[in-house]
Amino acid sequence: MVNRRPPSRFGFNSLSVKLSILISAVCLVAGIFAAAFMLKSEEKQLVFEEYADLKRFSTQVINQFSNYLELKKSLSEQTGAVVTKHLFYDEQTIQNHSPSPIQFRDGAYRSTASNGLTAAYFTGESLDEAHKQFFARSEALWDIIAPPLLQDFFNFYMVTNNQFVRISPPNTLLNAAPKKGLFDGQTIAQLKQELNPTREAVWSKVHYDDVWSKWVISILVPLYFEEEYQGFVGTDISMVDLLKHLPVPTTNQGYLIFDGQGNILAAPNLQKIFNTGSAISRNELTPELAKVVDDTLKLKLPDRQSIFDLKGETHLINVTQLTELGWYVGIYKKRDSALAALEELKVKFFGLFVLYAMFVALLLHQVLYKLVLQRINNTVSAVKDFGRGQWDMPAMPNNNDEIGLLNATFNDMGKEIKTLVTGLNNKITEKEIAQKAADRLSKAVEFSGTAVVITNEHFQIEYVNPKMQEMTGYNEAHYARQPLLSIISKEMSILIEDIDLDLRSRNYWRGDTILQGVTNEPIWVSLSISPIRDESGHISSYVASAQDISFVKESQRKMEELAYFDTLTGLANRTFFRMQLKKSMALAERGHYAFALFYFDLDEFKRINDTLGHDAGDRLLVEVADRLKTRLRAEDTIARLGGDEFAVLLSGIEKRDNAMDVAQMIQRTLNVPIKLGNNEVIVSASIGITLAPFDSKEEEQLLKHADLAMYEAKAKGRNTFHFYSQELDEAANERLYIENELRSAIRDNQFTLHYQPQVDYRTNEVVGYEALIRWEHPEQGPIPPSKFIPIAEATGLIVELGEWVLEAACRFSVKLQQQGKVGNISINLSARQFKDSNMKRVLSDVLARTNMPPKLLHLELTESMLMGDVEAAISQLHQIKALGVSLSIDDFGTGYSSLSYLKRFPVDILKVDRSFVKDIPEDPNDMEITAAIIAMAQKLNLEVVAEGVETKEQVDFLANNNCYVVQGFYYSPPIPEEAVEVFKVQ
Repeated sequence: MVNRRPPSRFGFNSLSVKLSILISAVCLVAGIFAAAFMLKSEEKQLVFEEYADLKRFSTQVINQFSNYLELKKSLSEQTGAVVTKHLFYDEQTIQNHSPSPIQFRDGAYRSTASNGLTAAYFTGESLDEAHKQFFARSEALWDIIAPPLLQDFFNFYMVTNNQFVRISPPNTLLNAAPKKGLFDGQTIAQLKQELNPTREAVWSKVHYDDVWSKWVISILVPLYFEEEYQGFVGTDISMVDLLKHLPVPTTNQGYLIFDGQGNILAAPNLQKIFNTGSAISRNELTPELAKVVDDTLKLKLPDRQSIFDLKGETHLINVTQLTELGWYVGIYKKRDSALAALEELKVKFFGLFVLYAMFVALLLHQVLYKLVLQRINNTVSAVKDFGRGQWDMPAMPNNNDEIGLLNATFNDMGKEIKTLVTGLNNKITEKEIAQKAADRLSKAVEFSGTAVVITNEHFQIEYVNPKMQEMTGYNEAHYARQPLLSIISKEMSILIEDIDLDLRSRNYWRGDTILQGVTNEPIWVSLSISPIRDESGHISSYVASAQDISFVKESQRKMEELAYFDTLTGLANRTFFRMQLKKSMALAERGHYAFALFYFDLDEFKRINDTLGHDAGDRLLVEVADRLKTRLRAEDTIARLGGDEFAVLLSGIEKRDNAMDVAQMIQRTLNVPIKLGNNEVIVSASIGITLAPFDSKEEEQLLKHADLAMYEAKAKGRNTFHFYSQELDEAANERLYIENELRSAIRDNQFTLHYQPQVDYRTNEVVGYEALIRWEHPEQGPIPPSKFIPIAEATGLIVELGEWVLEAACRFSVKLQQQGKVGNISINLSARQFKDSNMKRVLSDVLARTNMPPKLLHLELTESMLMGDVEAAISQLHQIKALGVSLSIDDFGTGYSSLSYLKRFPVDILKVDRSFVKDIPEDPNDMEITAAIIAMAQKLNLEVVAEGVETKEQVDFLANNNCYVVQGFYYSPPIPEEAVEVFKVQ
């Protein structure tokens, strides 16, 4: 028989004790979950009913508020119909003989009704009889309809297309700009036929009225006459009056209004809670309320419910979309008191279920002990005796149940123990044989001609063979417990991360690299790293084998030097540079590498080549290359791309400041004088800089950016540097677009001429005009000459365009002469036109075709156009002068002209540049320069014209210095042909 021991012998570790605790815990948890489930169901039902009540109340409030909005909108639309009928269709139904409007200093016409009820504002160029009648009729109509309307609205106004504004009360026009300025272009566009085919009234956004100091919303009604949009009628409602039609907030209930952008429009209760005297902003909401707003805008549902905590109290909220205004109205209230009673019930419910669980646990424990635990204790005692070596034990009882089956299994186990011991002895013998085989393999690795490194599963070195020590010069102690990748040279630091990534993802790596040795000489090896797995397939260690390939790499290096390096300077050539750039871009795309690309050429290198010879140019390039190699780092790539073009790849540059320091250092290095034979020269560089991967992640795009930046540096005056920016790309694209569109513009005749009058101060009469070209693009609108003239000059299109300007201006001059008006026309010639060999023939043909008297044509040339080949310029001037036309020097004093040349130029007129005139009389220096230019011109018997005259003080100063012909905004800006024909000096 087996000795029986009571469960108390095992203490807390007894199975009976553990099962008792487990059963008690399971019953307790089950009871708690059952109670929680019942209470949660009851709570959900109560919340659902509260949500339903809140939704019904919200629907009622929103419907009433929508009806109020529709009533206001209908009243505004009726008002628009009355205004359209009486002001545009029945012009004679209302008459009034109010005083004529008064023109103010700003050029606008204003009128205020005698009864003080309304005011009007008109900004047109002139006020004719029809406009005066419109002032009178609109005032009479407003006297009738404004009083009743102002009972529903606090502003009532009309804004027309022809810049007429009528408003009641008149405060807005008396104290501020016209009402039209309050509405953005999008709101005005919604009134017109394209976006509002039904011609309904449109609600504006909420905006602040500075005159009345209140937040308002406007109803705008479009006005149409004979199917043409004429303007709009507007009525304003204050937000305070509008919100009076929502429920009055209480301590238990309130509302929150926000628009489609999340701006808080009204939240009266929250202002009291947060103690804010003004409106609440979006950032001042609690996180839970802010989430309600964000989720509503994100889901875009017309109606949704939610819950949030405010000051420690739970609130329910129902958010409804108010489609008329694009608002969302959230009405919220505190949770019902029935839920508070439910909280008290939870405590009682949970206590009852805990008592029930304890009773069930006690009952189950007694039953389980009698049926199972007592028999298990007997089996445990027998197993312990067997473990002490008591092999001759009586057989355990094997009843027909699970414990009986366990006892039967235990009986069989005793029989098998002796067999297992015998098998163990056999395995020990086999292990000794395997150990001998492992020793032979260890000797083979130790004396191998290949370097071998073995690590544990964590890549920590545990063994290096003698060949590895011989190759690197380090002893075995140097490698102990070091990371495997520490054997790789620091020169290959970029490669180490890739090897580590491959080992951790694929468990092996193979490739060429450099080992870290005692000396600085590179040890090129073919390295292979592979895992060693145990019988279960898990990785237990790694083995790395390295075969010396230094001789192969040296041969390869010499071949690459011939293929990838410039023979003159020893720098990398274009091919090698592109390879390095591609590698750098690949590393940058992985997000852990940044670099800078410098692209530059030498300023005035062609001049040095032409004057000192190509041999001197080659010596200069060699010296520049040597200086770059001396000052830049070994890991940077310096390349000569061809001619005097250089590029530099600077690794590890992440900030502009670092790149700027290197650029300044390069410029200082190059600025040191260079001795070329008996000559000493100073060179500089224009450097374009772009950063990767920040500016671009594409190789070609990065090169393009660097090139754009270099040309911008040249444009800034050379010997400087410039960083790439998005604006450079946009400017290049815009230049290409304008260049393509210019050809179409010339073909489709998209250009017009405007004329700026030139006035004689003494007679106050126009003595001539300057023709100025304007481009009205069919899609882009007006394109300023400052954008397309330089492009036309660079592409040569200026010649064709200039011929058109000549002919159009001459034809208009002839037309003015036929009307008995002054026909003097000044036309600007571009440098490309002036140097064109066909210039004289073109001028002669235009004069003949248009019958233009040559003496009335004045051609304007800039100083810089004449200062290249002076003798050729003088010859061209005499040929043009022979046709009978007049010549003038434009922008005099801003170029580089010499007075000795000036007296040789056959010019008739000198034009004083606007840069000297604009600061008169504030700048005494400009006054002295201008007076000197005028005096010099008079001594040379030249006429003088001053440009850019804008004030009376400037006119008086010029007249006092005997310059009477002026041109500028003081008299008139450039105006179209039709305006010239009726222009008179004011």
